[in-house]
Amino acid sequence: MTYCCTLCGAEAVSHFHTDKRREYVQCSVCHLVFVPEAFYLNREDEKAMYDNHDNNIEDLGYQRFLQRVIDPLVEQITPNSSGLDFGCGPGPALAHMLTEQGYEMNVYDIFYAPDKTVLQQQYDFVTCTEVIEHFNQPAKEWPLLLSLVKSGGVLALMTKLVIDHARFLNWHYKNDPTHVSFFSRATFEFLAKRDNLMVEFVGNDVIIFKKP
Repeated sequence: MTYCCTLCGAEAVSHFHTDKRREYVQCSVCHLVFVPEAFYLNREDEKAMYDNHDNNIEDLGYQRFLQRVIDPLVEQITPNSSGLDFGCGPGPALAHMLTEQGYEMNVYDIFYAPDKTVLQQQYDFVTCTEVIEHFNQPAKEWPLLLSLVKSGGVLALMTKLVIDHARFLNWHYKNDPTHVSFFSRATFEFLAKRDNLMVEFVGNDVIIFKKP
């Protein structure tokens, strides 16, 4: 079967890997590795998976995890900046932590905070942590993220990156059935060049974009 890339729309897509759960293909233009639609969970099963996540606002370990995106983010923004946590989940810990630091925060989540009025304005910064790998239509969801960021603003992402095919074979990240889009440095560099963004990679899984 032939596929079009779910991110850039290219038809230059080839088989990447198959395991006992599903198939993975890769675009040779933007390098996204993605799962074909036939393997997507339905909305009810997807939400049931998220309901099992224990992202407690008061969990110090979870706060330390999120601090890895907060630290490079606050270096890029000014005090009292306004932000949106896109895909906040059932426990909006990141928004809570940033609010405590004096930032004005809104939250959005397709399941847990579905008020779309927050998507009708722009922000000094947008955070999207452990969310973009769940995008099944990144060609629509990525432009939405960018549209929420003011000129000169920052988009801060956290997601595990595809390194190479050999490491993908035993990669735990691909085993989550709600993970359907897998990005690499090359994918984010493609998006930065295409969309006229500055990009910075922080550690293994934090990506900071800045709009001109």
